[in-house]
Amino acid sequence: MRVLLLSDIHSNLEALEACLAAAPAYDLVVNLGDIVGYGASPNEVIERSRGLGKFFVRGNHDKAVCGLIDIKDFNPAAALASSWTRAQLTTENLEWLRALPQGPVQIAGLPGAQFVHGSPVDEDEYVVTAGDAVAPLIVAPTMVTFFGHTHLQGSFILNGDHVDAIHPAYRTVGQVESSEFPLKNNLPYLVNPGSVGQPRDGDWRAGFAVFDSDARIVAFYRVPYNLKSAQDRILATDLPQRLATRLAAGR
Repeated sequence: MRVLLLSDIHSNLEALEACLAAAPAYDLVVNLGDIVGYGASPNEVIERSRGLGKFFVRGNHDKAVCGLIDIKDFNPAAALASSWTRAQLTTENLEWLRALPQGPVQIAGLPGAQFVHGSPVDEDEYVVTAGDAVAPLIVAPTMVTFFGHTHLQGSFILNGDHVDAIHPAYRTVGQVESSEFPLKNNLPYLVNPGSVGQPRDGDWRAGFAVFDSDARIVAFYRVPYNLKSAQDRILATDLPQRLATRLAAGR
């Protein structure tokens, strides 16, 4: 089975459409959360995401927008974006967002994998370093956990008594590129497909991944998109301008 993995779209319609246009053939789509927040196209992104399939986990921004958590712990820009997004959403989309499931989620036909937003330990936990990955790798009931939240594309592998961190290597910063990563059968993995709508690894291109469960290969992708259009949408609203300018830096 070929699984298209999308995460952290953050209301960036241009980035989402570019990823879908560049994606190879797939059997199903799994969305790892943070569908909304930051960007200026929340209704459009929700409706496009809903049309792609039924497999989702909720993200912290999804929860904040629909009132399931308080935004007091968000930074000012994120809090303003959450409030703005809530005011823009249709009633139907707000209720759909509120009903998203908490991870981990497992899917029939993919017995060796689970899907979360933050980590298997805590849906809001950031797994950024090899040290962060130790506990999630040890407690995970499956060999592969797909996660988002950090906006950093790559993998962590528990190899004996240490954790290795792997990040895909690309040759450019302006073209569609992919990087394949084979998974060994006897090692547990945490795999982050990267952020569709707001990468934070210094590469402005939208990120996603495709998991071939039969071949046990993860293909990471980076895709250029209409950055100016996404920025202009933000600048035309009451959202903080920083949310537009940061897209160009991939931070």
